[in-house]
Amino acid sequence: MLISQRPEALLLLADGTLFRGRAIGAAGITTGEICFNTGMTGYQEIFTDPSYTGQIMTMASPHIGNYGVKDGEEESSKPTIAGLVVKKYSEVWSRPGGSGSLDDYLKTHGVVGISDLDTRKLVRHIRDNGAQNALISSTEMDVEKLRARLKEAPDMAGLELSSTVSTREPYEVGARDAAFRVALVDYGVKRNIERCLTERGCRVRVFPIATEMEEILSWKPDGIMLSNGPGDPGAMPASVKQVKAIVESGLPVFGICLGHQLLAESLGMATEKMHHGHRGINHPIKDLTTGRDEVTSQNHGFVVKRTDAEKNAAVEITHVHLNDGSVAGIRLKDRPVFSVQYHPEAGPGPYDSRYLFDRFVLMMKEHTRATRPVPQNA
Repeated sequence: MLISQRPEALLLLADGTLFRGRAIGAAGITTGEICFNTGMTGYQEIFTDPSYTGQIMTMASPHIGNYGVKDGEEESSKPTIAGLVVKKYSEVWSRPGGSGSLDDYLKTHGVVGISDLDTRKLVRHIRDNGAQNALISSTEMDVEKLRARLKEAPDMAGLELSSTVSTREPYEVGARDAAFRVALVDYGVKRNIERCLTERGCRVRVFPIATEMEEILSWKPDGIMLSNGPGDPGAMPASVKQVKAIVESGLPVFGICLGHQLLAESLGMATEKMHHGHRGINHPIKDLTTGRDEVTSQNHGFVVKRTDAEKNAAVEITHVHLNDGSVAGIRLKDRPVFSVQYHPEAGPGPYDSRYLFDRFVLMMKEHTRATRPVPQNA
C-alpha cells in the first residue's frame, strides 16, 4: 500500500520554540495549552476525555494510530483535545472489531495535528519549562503570523471550560430498579464513571453543570457524584457554591479530579496551577487509610494546596502522590464526603483504584440504613 507524503506542519510554543513535522488529521490551525500523556495505550479514550478540552495533546508513546479506533471505547461523543502531537503516525491500522482508522476519525471531527517530530525532546522541554500555550498549523507557514495568532490564545489559568462540555439536558443510565440512585453533576464526565456506578447497582441521573440544588434533591438521590472536567476550578465560583450546598445536604458525596478540586474550594482550600501537571496511566498513589499503594490514571493541571489541606481541621488527607507528595485525596471527618485527584474509573489505565466506587456504594448503603431504617415487624 503506497502512502503519499503528508504536507508540512508547524508546532509553535509560546516561548518561541519551533518544531517542524508533517500534518495529520484535519487541515487547519489550532491553539491550546500543550501537555503530554505518558500512557502507552488507550489513545482513543485519552482523545475523547472532556478534561482535555482546550489542550494540545502530546503522546509520549512513539507509535499512535496502529490499532485504529473502536466504537464503544470513547469517553465522550467526540474527541475533545484541541490538537494532537505524535512521533510516528500510522495511517495503517489492524485490530479485531475495530471501527476505522484514527486518521479518518480525526479528520471527521476536525482535529488538527502534527507528526514526525521529536516528541521526546518536546516532552522534556515541557517538563523543564512548564505548560504553556502552543499552536499547530498545517495551512499557514508564516511563523510571524502564527506568533501573532498564538498571542491571542487564552491562558488555561483563569479559564472556565466545563460549561462547554457539560450535558445540556439531564439523562439517566442504569437499571430503573437499581438499589441506589446517584445524582452525577456533569463538569465534563467520562462515560467510564457512569459504567463503574451502574455496574455496582446504581441508577445514575446526570445533571447539567448549573442545575439548582432543589432539582437535584427532588430526584431523591442516595448519593451525589462530582465529575471530572476541564479548566481552572478557581474560575468556577458558581460551581463552588453549588458544591458547598451539596456537602451541606448531608448525602454521601464522591468527587473525582475537578470534582475533588471544587470540593476543596468549597471547604476553603485553594487550588493552584501545576508546573506541567500529571497525565498518564502509571502514577503511584498511597492510600493513607490502608497503607496500600496503587498505580493510577491521572489527568490534571491543577492541584489542591497541601498547606491549606493540612491546616483544615475538618479535613483528612487520605491519599498522596508518591512522586511529589501532592494531595491526591481528602475526606471530611464529620460527613460522608470524600474525593480523589486521580481517575479510579481508569479508561485508560489500571483498575487498582476502583475500590473507591465500592466505598461510595457502601457509604450510600450505610447512610440509607441510618436515615431510612426498615420497619420491624411487631
